[in-house]
Amino acid sequence: MNVNKLKEKITLHPIMAILIMIGFTIVLSGILAALGVQATSKTISTTSLEYNTYIAEVSSLFSLSGLKYIFTSTISNFMSFAPLSSFIIVLIGIGIMQKSGFLKVVFTLLTKNAKKVNVTFVLVLISILLGIIGDLSFIILLPISAILFEVGKRNPTIGIIASFAGLTCGYGINIMFTSMDSSLLSLSTLAANIVDPNYVMKTTGFVFIMLVVTFALAYLITQITEKYIIYKVDKYEISTSEIEEEVFLGKKEKKGLALAFLAFVVYMFIFIYNIIPGLPFSGNFLDQSQVFYIDKLFSYNSFFNKGFVFIITFGMVLIGSFYGMGAGTIKNHRELCENFGHSLDGVGQVIVTIFFASILINVFKYTNMGSVIVTELTNLLNNTSFTAIPLIILLFFVSALATLFVPSSLARWQILSAIAIPISMESGLSPEFTQIIFRFGESAMIGLTPIFAYFVIYLALLEKYNQKKETIHILKAIKYQLPFGIATFALLLTIVIVWYIVGLPIGVGTFPTL
Repeated sequence: MNVNKLKEKITLHPIMAILIMIGFTIVLSGILAALGVQATSKTISTTSLEYNTYIAEVSSLFSLSGLKYIFTSTISNFMSFAPLSSFIIVLIGIGIMQKSGFLKVVFTLLTKNAKKVNVTFVLVLISILLGIIGDLSFIILLPISAILFEVGKRNPTIGIIASFAGLTCGYGINIMFTSMDSSLLSLSTLAANIVDPNYVMKTTGFVFIMLVVTFALAYLITQITEKYIIYKVDKYEISTSEIEEEVFLGKKEKKGLALAFLAFVVYMFIFIYNIIPGLPFSGNFLDQSQVFYIDKLFSYNSFFNKGFVFIITFGMVLIGSFYGMGAGTIKNHRELCENFGHSLDGVGQVIVTIFFASILINVFKYTNMGSVIVTELTNLLNNTSFTAIPLIILLFFVSALATLFVPSSLARWQILSAIAIPISMESGLSPEFTQIIFRFGESAMIGLTPIFAYFVIYLALLEKYNQKKETIHILKAIKYQLPFGIATFALLLTIVIVWYIVGLPIGVGTFPTL
């Protein structure tokens, strides 16, 4: 038996690895619960601005009630698992655009005379910037990045890895003020008011440092991709027909592009008009009960938020259909209907992987082990006497480490902010700067934790484009992201320290210090 066959035998399939992690989580929760493991910290009352006691304790799944929970919640949890439903719906739209030939023509025109490194940079930059729409950016960009690289005669796996790195390493980096920023800002303001009841945080208080970090990070990820990752991924064989086939932009293709562009303009006009407040019959997609515009867009009750996946998918279907009718690649309604399922071919294994990942995320969240760890890390902050740069470094490390166990930004900040903000303010750091440190810390680590809901989409797409019999296991998927995580950690920590030393404004009217 040669080394490769032996390696394949001992390599765990992603599903088996997930099953083992589920089993380990169940047993460990039982042991920790039996030992009475818990952690106590402080939270802030929203009414009295006083500290309340918060107790995080492990809930056991290694019991009859725990096993009942797993069996009774698995189906409902899977049915409501956002990554799966969003992924399948978006793939329908991508399938129409791909099968009609629209994506091939557009991506060829965009990349034909462009340097590979420039294509990678633009993809990564878009991945970082698209964080404004939240987690849905993973659903949209990851499959499209694979097609972009495949059309450009490159390994689609590289596109998936680079895009996922941009999305995760840029997870807490936004030039625009996002809905997540708004939610975090509310918690930060609440914590800041413990020290200064009159303190008001600014929505523009992050823009300068975010602008610098966005382009610096895009450049860094591009360099790692082009100088390291492309040599580490398995080779991807492009078929001879794909190599020899050239995209011909004739009259039909031009007509298709013109019709697609017209459909896009009309659709975007209707869409944009309905998210602009204050015009006649406008603002129909907004939640008018909210204060900030970004919350009007992305609040739980807004039509825009609830229907965003379908809005995007319907736009893709329109563009692909109009191109196909103009270019002659879609001749009748039968062909159109058959094209709906094009991108869903071969995704059975993807759905199964997502199913088991949804169970892992559900059981880990139920055990509350992540919250216990984050609470203990919060106590580490509370018990320190660090100030200035040592405190900045500790805050960064705590945020990064906590992300591995509780990927939800809001859930982590609900625990951390009550301690992190007052301690930072007493040491002279501004609440805005403290929130930036928190977001930078999570950006470095969120791509390395398999309990992050969208990690499974990344893993599944790597497996989908895997031409070799050798399995793309979880550790291998993490290994691809590890260089990005380490480099991002070093870059962002360096930037916050230098920014603090120099004292540059981090946003409009805000500085690292009070």
